[in-house]
Amino acid sequence: MRVIFMGTPDFSVPTLTEIVSAGHEVVAVYTRAPKPAGRGQAERKSPVHETAEAFGIPVFTPRSLKGEAEQAQFASLGADVAVVVAYGLILPKPILEAPEHGCLNLHGSLLPRWRGAAPIQRAIMAGDRQTGIVVMQMDEGLDTGAMGPTEIIPIGPDMTAGELHDQMMRLGADLMGRALAALERGSLDFTPQPASGETYAAKIDKAEARIDFSKSAEEVHNLIRGLSPFPGAWFELELGGKPVRIKALRSTVADASGAPGTLIGDDLTIACGSGAVRLTQVQREGKGAMDAATFLRGAGALPDAVS
Repeated sequence: MRVIFMGTPDFSVPTLTEIVSAGHEVVAVYTRAPKPAGRGQAERKSPVHETAEAFGIPVFTPRSLKGEAEQAQFASLGADVAVVVAYGLILPKPILEAPEHGCLNLHGSLLPRWRGAAPIQRAIMAGDRQTGIVVMQMDEGLDTGAMGPTEIIPIGPDMTAGELHDQMMRLGADLMGRALAALERGSLDFTPQPASGETYAAKIDKAEARIDFSKSAEEVHNLIRGLSPFPGAWFELELGGKPVRIKALRSTVADASGAPGTLIGDDLTIACGSGAVRLTQVQREGKGAMDAATFLRGAGALPDAVS
């Protein structure tokens, strides 16, 4: 089939590669425009942009798809279907309707739960025990379209957002590949989303990343793993007479208690509003990630509590 692919980050790359490998004709790739990055602020192309160029696929980087010229260009490509994976721009109605079979989106949740920008992080932060990935027929709503093939994914008690992201990235590429094969055969079916049970996965706000140890150990643990590796839940610890920001990247719920924020024992166990968490991987400001034992060897004397 003639496919337009629309995506931007690393998460999107395996799906693009799967579509090309399956023999479909990717007539164009749409991705976000290059952004200044690094010390020299040189413009850096998105991972999808670089992958498309390696395949020799024409790349378009419009800053909006609301203009008539952009919509006419999109329609002129004569695509059978558009595949959208973490693209980052709103698709207006003329774009959604231009391909013969519309636009298929790969979404990382069991819809209608966690519609929106951050479904992977929000599922873990909420303590969900399972999530999934679905091929959705896009409409003008926010992740409200009818659902096609779906994969259910268990969320382990210590799974991080990074681990779930990588699992979804692999499963999603295979799922979209199978969906396109079914579409080509005329056997791809969709069902409306349930009428109830919707929740919204708002974009992560930086203010959410500071750990509040007055909350329960379960809530703190879920925040830590839900924001790992990025942006990273954090707290401050006085080291060498000054406060130092510490990111908590991995943790477990510990069988201990004390005043919230108190350091218990010598293994980075911190008391919460109820229970405690033991930090197993951290990142000191300006340094790389390290396990708790390595951090403790270099930290020197610790205070009685964190802040």
